[in-house]
Amino acid sequence: MTIIIGILAVVFLVMTFMVLSKTQSLLKGIRPTEAAADDNGDYVDDANNFNGYAMFGFWVVSIVGVVWSFLHYRKDFLPEAASVHGKETDYWFWVSMSVIMVGFFVVNTLLFYFAYKYRFKKGRVATFYPHNNKLEVIWTVIPAVIMAGLVFTGLKVWTDVMADAPADAEVIEIMGKQFGWQVRYPGVDDNKLGKYDYKLTNDAEGNEFGIDFADENSFDDFVNPSVMHVPAGRPVLLKIRARDVLHSVFIPHMRVKMDAVPGMPTKFWFTPTQTTEQARIDLENPDFNFEIACTEVCGRGHFAMKLILVVDDEASYEKWKREQKPLLTTYPSFIDKVPANLKAKAMKYLPIDETAAPAVAEELATGGTGSQAALK
Repeated sequence: MTIIIGILAVVFLVMTFMVLSKTQSLLKGIRPTEAAADDNGDYVDDANNFNGYAMFGFWVVSIVGVVWSFLHYRKDFLPEAASVHGKETDYWFWVSMSVIMVGFFVVNTLLFYFAYKYRFKKGRVATFYPHNNKLEVIWTVIPAVIMAGLVFTGLKVWTDVMADAPADAEVIEIMGKQFGWQVRYPGVDDNKLGKYDYKLTNDAEGNEFGIDFADENSFDDFVNPSVMHVPAGRPVLLKIRARDVLHSVFIPHMRVKMDAVPGMPTKFWFTPTQTTEQARIDLENPDFNFEIACTEVCGRGHFAMKLILVVDDEASYEKWKREQKPLLTTYPSFIDKVPANLKAKAMKYLPIDETAAPAVAEELATGGTGSQAALK
């Protein structure tokens, strides 16, 4: 996609210069001509003066209104970015807006000024310019070069944002379902999420994610449906999916927005730059929290799809992870879904009574399912 956009931008520039060259060759030799004065005798439409002043006055009032509304409603814009890519995208967004606003004010100021300056006056002779090569070049080349610059700078930022996450990124899975978010972590023994299969989904048994316990990477996975924790200063890779209908992960402070599509996993990675505690201090709001919302209307309970995002410092995040219980610990019956050759590895995640541990370990090692009576 990046290559295609780059090629299209180059083709656009080439076509722009080709059109200018062709226009100049076709209209070569055309010179401005003067038209005869349109003499209406002594009649002068006094309304022309009023209309000229009124139009320019309208533009002045409009400028005041635009500036006032921008300053007044700026507090309702997106909050300050709290991620690395968020700050960069915000910077280029305002660069683009500044360029557009300069063009907007210049063009419209001239438009309304000309309506005033060149209003009808008795004795004024109009000069008609069927074509002006210099003006054509100016108002075609300058916008083309500016647009190309904005496209390429924006393309670079977008490419960086959508690139593969760094190897040391913290991997977290977030799944949308009617009506809430579920979050799965890869545990403390590795940074790999276990495989899943939608056919294994069973809410009654506690396997909402459809985790496949035939994959040993699933053994230390744990879930947290009430809040999402992420570390500050480290890349975070969100693996996103939906279990039923379309949802959309939106974290405004992190400038994260990605659809959750049933049957089509998506992803987004970002690096938080500010912990929740730091944000509360900076905002002087002890109750502040980062939030995750759903921006895809997914049914009557769409409004309830809100999840608190807690950004911890590295030490606090690792401590929090160690305090969480793997699904195998919470639901010991999942051991029955572990292949016989992997049950010995899964043993350490089971809440087994010390007095019964030797017997259960021996049974598991020989391919048994373990004594359910020995499980807490």
